[in-house]
Amino acid sequence: MSAPSALRTPWLPKLVVAPSFVLSFLFIYGLMAWNGYLSVSASRLLPNYEFVGLAQYVTLFENERWWVALQNMAIFGALFIGGGMAVGLLLAILLDQKVRAEGVLRTIYLYPMALSFIVTGTAWKWILNPGLGLEHLMQQWGFSDFTFGWLVDPDMAIYCVVIAGIWQSAGFVMALFLAGLRGIDESIIKAAQVDGASLPRIYWRILIPTLRPVFFSTLMVVSHLAIKSFDLVMALTAGGPGYATDLPATFMYTMAFSRGQIGLGAASATIMLATVAAIVVPYLYSELRVKKC
Repeated sequence: MSAPSALRTPWLPKLVVAPSFVLSFLFIYGLMAWNGYLSVSASRLLPNYEFVGLAQYVTLFENERWWVALQNMAIFGALFIGGGMAVGLLLAILLDQKVRAEGVLRTIYLYPMALSFIVTGTAWKWILNPGLGLEHLMQQWGFSDFTFGWLVDPDMAIYCVVIAGIWQSAGFVMALFLAGLRGIDESIIKAAQVDGASLPRIYWRILIPTLRPVFFSTLMVVSHLAIKSFDLVMALTAGGPGYATDLPATFMYTMAFSRGQIGLGAASATIMLATVAAIVVPYLYSELRVKKC
């Protein structure tokens, strides 16, 4: 058998891909299954494989801090997703007007997404710190009555996380919407202009409804980012003041690695996984169904 024909052996590509597939399966789905079992075990400081049923989940939902994390997740998720998509869509519409220096502006808007959430959280922690950030700057300029202490206010600190999150994600959302707008046939816009439709009406009635698939895809991505938010919170507030800005991810980390409650942390991680699956699985199902049709 010649060398070229040997390379065309049907099983060779599968053999090459097999190690990566096996390792991915073990380190992703295997660890997910292990976490699921820990969540129904008596694990505390160290793994304990004694089966205790749903006891960890009962303890989880009796924990006041978990309910605070869920409440914060609802606030952060709604404002982060809604605000990020609204700002991103607005920026995309503005750039779609083919303004001067569009490339420079697009780069500026996209730049925050190139940063890690750790860098973003640290930067906004400095900006919002009453002692050295925005409040201090305004008072130095003579506005002695200006105060902005959200970062140290338990009732307002979660909104600081929202501000930082929107600042980082809006450029990415803008890029998705701008790509969608640029993919629309310009003849549709020209036909609407001939009929006398104003530019705002064209966007509101024609172009934005056309972006429905982009809206759905963007919602999936941003929702996923919101649910698994961890590093932004840890860098910006560390879950504080107290645990006022705890999210499920920070709660899980604290329980599993700081409080020695591995089973409780695994239970919270399983709830997060189920939430992500509830969002992603229907999306994947709809995509596969469309391709089959």
